[in-house]
Amino acid sequence: MAHSKTSRTGIESSRRGQHAGTTGPEPTGAWSLNPRVIAGRWGWRGVGRGRAANLDPGAVYLGSTMQVAGLYPYILGSGLPPEGVPIGPDQLTHELVCFDPSGWIGSLVTNPGVWIMAQPGVGKSAIAKRICTAYSAYGYKITVPGDVKGEYSPLVSELGGQVVRIGRGLDRINPLDSGPLRKILPTLPSDRQTALLGEITGRRAELLHALLATEVGLGRRPSATERNIVEHTIRLVSARLLGSDPVVPDIVKVLRDGPRELWAQLMVDTEDDYRRLVREVTLALENLCDGPLSGIFDGPTTNPLDLDAPALSVDLSSLLTAGDNVVSAGLLATWAYAYSSIDSARAVGLMDSPLVIPLDEMWRALRAGPGMVDAFDSMTRLNRARREVTLMITHSLRDPESLPTPEDRAKALGMIDRCDSMILGALSVGELERVSQQRPLTDAEISMIASWSSSSSTGLDGTKQVHPGRGRYMLRLGTRPGTPVRLELTPTEHRLYQTDPSLSKRAKEVTGT
Repeated sequence: MAHSKTSRTGIESSRRGQHAGTTGPEPTGAWSLNPRVIAGRWGWRGVGRGRAANLDPGAVYLGSTMQVAGLYPYILGSGLPPEGVPIGPDQLTHELVCFDPSGWIGSLVTNPGVWIMAQPGVGKSAIAKRICTAYSAYGYKITVPGDVKGEYSPLVSELGGQVVRIGRGLDRINPLDSGPLRKILPTLPSDRQTALLGEITGRRAELLHALLATEVGLGRRPSATERNIVEHTIRLVSARLLGSDPVVPDIVKVLRDGPRELWAQLMVDTEDDYRRLVREVTLALENLCDGPLSGIFDGPTTNPLDLDAPALSVDLSSLLTAGDNVVSAGLLATWAYAYSSIDSARAVGLMDSPLVIPLDEMWRALRAGPGMVDAFDSMTRLNRARREVTLMITHSLRDPESLPTPEDRAKALGMIDRCDSMILGALSVGELERVSQQRPLTDAEISMIASWSSSSSTGLDGTKQVHPGRGRYMLRLGTRPGTPVRLELTPTEHRLYQTDPSLSKRAKEVTGT
C-alpha cells in the first residue's frame, strides 16, 4: 500500500507541476510514470538537477569549410531546388536532382546557356534530349537548325513536330528565303516596307558571304569588293522579282550578264575590268549550285518551316557521305534559314514561344565557317533576352581551340564563360584540368569525373562493354559545388534517345541510357 500511495502522490504532484510551470512543486521520485511532464525554462530545482540561474545565449564561430570539417566532418551542402527537369538521383545522397537553367535566372544562374561536355558514348545526347523533352512540356519549342546525324528526328516526330530532311531527292532549302516576312511585307506602309527590305537584303548578303568563306566557295573571307558586289546584286535581283524570293542561280546569272548598274557600282569602264573583279566570286557561287550541292540549295524552298509546330528539326544526315565541306556549307545554309525565319516571325509578332536549342556536334558546326562562330557568339549573348535555352554539346575544349583564326578561337572560348550551367560527363584528367582553367573544379570533383572515364569500350574477350561513365554527370551552376547525378531513362526514352545501335540490350537495361 505504501508503494501505491507514493505513486499516487507523485502523479498528483506532477500534474500540479504541469499547471504551475516553473513555479510549481518539484517532482518526486515518480516522475518517470508521467512522460508528459517537462522541465521549466531554467531546469529542475534541486541539487544535481541542472537548474541554471542564467541562460547562455551561445556564441557563433565562423571558419572555412576546411577548418570546420576537422571539427564536424559530416557537412553536406544543400541540394538543387526540386523544380524544372527531373534528371535522376544524386549519386551521393540519392535525392532527386532537377535542372532548370531558365527558371533559375536571377537566383542560381545569370543566363540559360548550358555547356555539356564528355567523352563519346557516355550519354551527352541523352541528357540533352531529356532537357529538351521536359522543356517542351513547359511550352518551349525544340529547334534543331542543323541535325547532322539525324538523331533528333525521332524525338521531334514523336512530339508532333516537323522534320525537314535536306538532301538530293529530298527537301530543298533556299538560303535566300525571306520566310514569314514575305507574307507580311505587302501589308506594311511604304516606309516600313523599305526598311524591312533593307533588313532582308542585309541578312541574305551575310549568308552568302558566310557560304563563300567555306571550302565549297572561295575558301576564304570575301574581300571588300566581293562583299560590295554581292550585296548590290542581291538588291538588284530582289527589285526585279517584285516581292518574290531570289535563289542563288539568280545571283549568278546577273553577275555573269554584267549589267551597267554593276559596272557603275564597281567603278569600271570596260568589260574586262568587270570580269576580273567578279570572276572568283561568280565561280564560287556556282559551286554552291553544282556538284555535291546540286539540287539542295539552288532552288525555292520545298518544305517551309512550320513555326506553329511544337518542335522543328532540319535533318542533314543525308549529306554526311558527301564530305565535311558539303556538311559545313549545309550547316551554314540551314542555320541561317531556320534562325532567320524565327527571328523574322518574332519581329512581326507571328511567334512568341521560347526556344530550347540543342547544338549537338558543336565542333562540326563551329568549323563550318566564320558565320557559325559569330552566330553562336551572338546566341550566348542574347539568349537570356530571347528566352532561349542553348545546349552546347562537345567532346573537348580543344574543339574551339582548333578554329583557324585567333578571332574565332577567342569567341568560341568565350562561350563557355557565358554558360552559367555546366554538365560534365566522363573526361580525362588532362581535359578536366583544361576545364578547371576556365571554371575551377575541386580535386574531389576532378577525381570523381575522371573515375568515370575509360580508355576502351571493349572487354578482354572482345565483346562490347558498357562505358563506366555512361549516364553519370556532374552538374555545376556558376561557382557552386558540383552535384553528381545519374540519369535514368524510361522505356520510351530508350527508344527515342538511343544513338548507339551497337549497344546491347543488356547494356541499355543496366545503364539506363
